[in-house]
Amino acid sequence: MRWTVLSALVGVLAFPSIATAQEGGETEIMQKALAAGYKALFTCSATFTADQSRAEIDFNELDGIYTDYREPMRTVSEAKINDRQRSVAVRYKKGEPPRIAVWRSGFGCSLLPIGADPSASDWLPRFSGEVSRLQRDVSTAIGSDVKLIDTSFYQQRTEPSVSFAFDGQTYGRGTRTSAVVIVKDGQLVAERYARGIDATTPQRTWSVAKSLTATIIGAALEQGIMDLDYPALVKAWTAGGDPRREITLRDVLQMASGLDSGVTGSRTDRTYFGGARVIDTALVNPLEITPGERFKYANYDTLAAMRGLREAMDDDQRYWRFPYTDLLWKIGALNTTLETDWGGDFVSSSQVWMTARDMARLGQLYLQDGVWAGERILKEGWVDFVSSPGPAQPDRTDPDSLGYGGSFWLLDRFDGIPSDTYAGIGNRGQYMVIVPSHGLVIVRRGFDTADGGRFDIVAFTRDVIAGIDQGQTDMLDAQMQASQAEAEYND
Repeated sequence: MRWTVLSALVGVLAFPSIATAQEGGETEIMQKALAAGYKALFTCSATFTADQSRAEIDFNELDGIYTDYREPMRTVSEAKINDRQRSVAVRYKKGEPPRIAVWRSGFGCSLLPIGADPSASDWLPRFSGEVSRLQRDVSTAIGSDVKLIDTSFYQQRTEPSVSFAFDGQTYGRGTRTSAVVIVKDGQLVAERYARGIDATTPQRTWSVAKSLTATIIGAALEQGIMDLDYPALVKAWTAGGDPRREITLRDVLQMASGLDSGVTGSRTDRTYFGGARVIDTALVNPLEITPGERFKYANYDTLAAMRGLREAMDDDQRYWRFPYTDLLWKIGALNTTLETDWGGDFVSSSQVWMTARDMARLGQLYLQDGVWAGERILKEGWVDFVSSPGPAQPDRTDPDSLGYGGSFWLLDRFDGIPSDTYAGIGNRGQYMVIVPSHGLVIVRRGFDTADGGRFDIVAFTRDVIAGIDQGQTDMLDAQMQASQAEAEYND
């Protein structure tokens, strides 16, 4: 996915849950406008980025959504897809402009704000050149400098777990697995997809995008563009005696900004589905508590980090290119698209479309300590930062609770899972699990429903690790038997 021209313009109770309350009022007309925005954006991205059919979009993207959106979704119009303009429009009230999402090469789809007419799409950021999409992805080497081996032992031992992941029962009743990819020592050892999905089909990452954001920041720190502990992260927080000027990049990556972000901070619907800009939502809330003292999972913390990167660069074209040219393309992640709001800020707390293989490559970069093909991409020590608990943690009184590092969750308390395990986790069952002590990356993608079962990633990870360990034993036994047979033959 190389741009030729870039110049001119879970099944565990203690897992992070999906909040039902969103920020702002919940008037009937606003709910309909948001529902129409949801339908327009997801239809746009799934059509023009993921190349999905109407039937696939209806089942995968628009079914099983937040329960409070289901009734308003039934009252809005069908999505009108304009193939020539690469846009989608959904009407929600007579006399009002429809909600409109527009696709552009390299940017994916962006929602226009509520009330905007189609001409507003002329103001959306664009690159001058076309970006090729859905590159073929067939190599079994997911990492760099991989020594390829016979993986049949691993495949045989992990096959039952991979198969059971798709049955909608074993790891969570009613779950909908769309992809599983398992990588051992940089080599693909297991891969399976649901019908209509393949190795080049990107899905929305939801909050695994937060882990991608942290990775982009790690690349920026390696180049000296930002500082982890320098205060005054964004200009909006620097006026006069504004106490928000003390918020650092470290604080927002560890979900410890101290900002007011609603009940949980995980429902930022005005930004995601309302077409509001990041600068109009993520940066306007006051402090609730001193920065660094409290953990509170908040989409806006991640968006503030990426806004800080944009301001530090002070060059929009460089900012828009950076995730691709300085990270994704270097690790071979060629089928990933980061979407922006209509003002050009990446909505990278959720709105990223990525294949399962590309997600595995992201995890593999961490197993390689941020180095790829001999080049250091992430700042030295960044792997330790993202995988170590921050000073402020979630409530961990439950023995099955997760910790939090630098935009990664910590799976450090579960039997059968090494304590060095950490993961990116997203809504509807998106998981990127990294197990350094086993050289292992486990990716599970899904379309799980908001009111259905959670995929039990802990049980799945435990079973995969056990299978990998047994496969290793089988491999060593086979090698020993082969050596003995050769010795006997030579004698």
